[in-house]
Amino acid sequence: MGVTKSEKFTEEQNKIARMTKAIGHPARIAIIQYLFSIDSCVCGDIVNEIGLAQPTISQHLKELKSVGLIKGSVEGTSVCYCIDYHNWSLMKNLLSPILNLDAATLKKCC
Repeated sequence: MGVTKSEKFTEEQNKIARMTKAIGHPARIAIIQYLFSIDSCVCGDIVNEIGLAQPTISQHLKELKSVGLIKGSVEGTSVCYCIDYHNWSLMKNLLSPILNLDAATLKKCC
């Protein structure tokens, strides 16, 4: 597989790609939906809710946190995770122009 030439794309295009890649797994979608349904939680709660192994959940949490869609804080021996609402809004604003493109308004050329 070739190396991605991210320097050929705008900062916005690269940011959109990183965020959509992070949410491009059904377990991560389930984690996000769960975090939106509650105020915050610890990793063990997510494991029980999603039904995957703790190391697997931790890896998915790491991916979501690395792009800033969630944030975590240490509370004793646990980490409490929640949605980063600022970055969630940023992602929605970045994706809206793309998701609002409408092929029906274009000429049919193919």
